[in-house]
Amino acid sequence: MELHILKDSKEFNHTIAEWIIKQINDTLKKQDRFTWVLSGGNTPKALYELLASAAYKNKIDWSKLHIFWGDERAVPFEDERNNAKMVYETLLNHVSVPASQIHVMRTDILPKKSAAEYEKILLDYFPHTTYDSPHPTFDLVLLGMGDDGHTLSLFPGTDVIHEESAWVKSYFLKAQEMSRITLTKHIVNQSSRIAFLTTGANKAHALKEVLEGEFNPDLYPSQVIAPLHGELHWFTDKAATSLLK
Repeated sequence: MELHILKDSKEFNHTIAEWIIKQINDTLKKQDRFTWVLSGGNTPKALYELLASAAYKNKIDWSKLHIFWGDERAVPFEDERNNAKMVYETLLNHVSVPASQIHVMRTDILPKKSAAEYEKILLDYFPHTTYDSPHPTFDLVLLGMGDDGHTLSLFPGTDVIHEESAWVKSYFLKAQEMSRITLTKHIVNQSSRIAFLTTGANKAHALKEVLEGEFNPDLYPSQVIAPLHGELHWFTDKAATSLLK
């Protein structure tokens, strides 16, 4: 695990943008596509806008990117809470990723059916990846962490934290009175690179527990994200790391 502590939001977003561009370009020297899982939430918005800006967008061959989501709220695409809507507005509407290479978690069908459809897409992309014989799945997964220690739609106390076979699951989250669709640790941990984006003093307690506390994923689900063979990066600021030893 590598911890990157950045001083402010400007350095945070520019550093991550440069890092992502390097990962994409280095990977595309060795293969013909780059598979990237995007995160919803507030933290990555400014990063996506930066990547879509004139200063950065021409540094990436967007035609070779294949885009996925880590999780989704089961609300219509037009709903402001929809993760895909946010990513389209801040990034995808401004760059030239072919539509056939953008894979949204559908919210116009039942969540259980959406999860099954998404898992089928992933199985087609990564046909040789199994639990017993792992091959890399995504080239990069961007994750956030809530102040309760959740990531993806792996919330404290939910069964999906411990899922060992399915790659995608849906379930009803009582605390939010909403269904969620999420990738599981099973596929995420077989990625080549995972990067958490975590800022703010409100994340400090959870970050300390996730990185330095006892292993208790029912309280701090982000602890289950541990790449089998890939890299794990935490991009944070001074406020979020204020409680770390």
